[in-house]
Amino acid sequence: MSRVIWIVLDSVGMGALPDAADWGDEGADTIGHIFEKRPDLKIPNLKKLGYANIDGIHAGEAVDSPMGAYCRLGEKSLGKDTTIGHWEMIGIYTPSPFPTYPNGFPQDIIDRFIKDTGVPGILCNTTASGTAIINELGDEHRQTKKPIVYTSADSVFQIACDESIYSPAKLYTMCEKARAILVGEHNVARVIARPFVKEGDKYVRTANRRDFSRTPEEPNLLTMIRDAGQSVFGVGKIEDIFAGSGITEAVHTKNNEDGMDQTLKAMESVEKGLIFTNLVEFDSVWGHRRDIDGYAGGLEAFDIRLGELLEKMGDEDTLVICADHGCDPAYKGTDHTREYVPLLLYGNKIRPGVNLGTGSSFADAGETVRELLGIEGSLPIGKSVL
Repeated sequence: MSRVIWIVLDSVGMGALPDAADWGDEGADTIGHIFEKRPDLKIPNLKKLGYANIDGIHAGEAVDSPMGAYCRLGEKSLGKDTTIGHWEMIGIYTPSPFPTYPNGFPQDIIDRFIKDTGVPGILCNTTASGTAIINELGDEHRQTKKPIVYTSADSVFQIACDESIYSPAKLYTMCEKARAILVGEHNVARVIARPFVKEGDKYVRTANRRDFSRTPEEPNLLTMIRDAGQSVFGVGKIEDIFAGSGITEAVHTKNNEDGMDQTLKAMESVEKGLIFTNLVEFDSVWGHRRDIDGYAGGLEAFDIRLGELLEKMGDEDTLVICADHGCDPAYKGTDHTREYVPLLLYGNKIRPGVNLGTGSSFADAGETVRELLGIEGSLPIGKSVL
């Protein structure tokens, strides 16, 4: 029975797209700049699959006989965020960016949020770094019980609360109410719960983050797999990214290590279908915080776990590895960067050492997964590389 293990290295892009300058991202190169600063980067398993052989990548020396097939994918949709990137992977084209709020949210949105949630008001309502804003306003939040509402360059409505003031469950309820308000022209990609606690003299985020996404169009790759009677097992924030669309089972994770633990565990129970994993720390912990050493360490740690996964694969398994956008830790600002993403394929159904060049859509990965699983039909966009 065919099974695909699909791992998204969240934000591990590999060089600016041709239109990157239109997004203020000319010259961005997530893996290239990491390797430039850390030429001793140890990712032997990724390289064995063909990672350093991909056209245009800057990740050290290529290997002579890669185990996998490999290419890079361009993004067809107009965006550079998690939602648009993942949606394109499953065949959804987004021709216009989701709404963003560089000057904060309109007052009528804020007023309705306050009324519907019953909170005594809100703090912030502007663009902000999440780790910085909780330390700037954490004490006032505790004193006033006003949630911290902020956004970023992405299409997000983020709500940060101290867990001692509002439990994660109460914060999730706030997010559900905000999700119901943010419709029509204000249908943001994600409402994000950002719980935090005080440790010593600092406020720090906890692992209880949750994303409340806008609902993707159906049918899509995930609903097609589900309707064919196969499993779609989401690991990490996959269930949240797709608002549960097509997901048959899911587990949320604390970090990348937990994500790999849960992926390996799912391989013991999911017999056919898709195990779909997002490893978010590359983006949320190291990319946005412009932590090159942390990012490099995260890649090395993943590569070790990748070795475990390769050992565990069965004869009918295919491994797919890609990314959803860039978040260059050596670039200006703290936002995502519009980049190519790598695509690696490995398994008995994949001819090793094949350079597949450059694909024009992230949906090439999804259409390939559809064909690997024998799902009838085709996605609206994307071309299988099989």
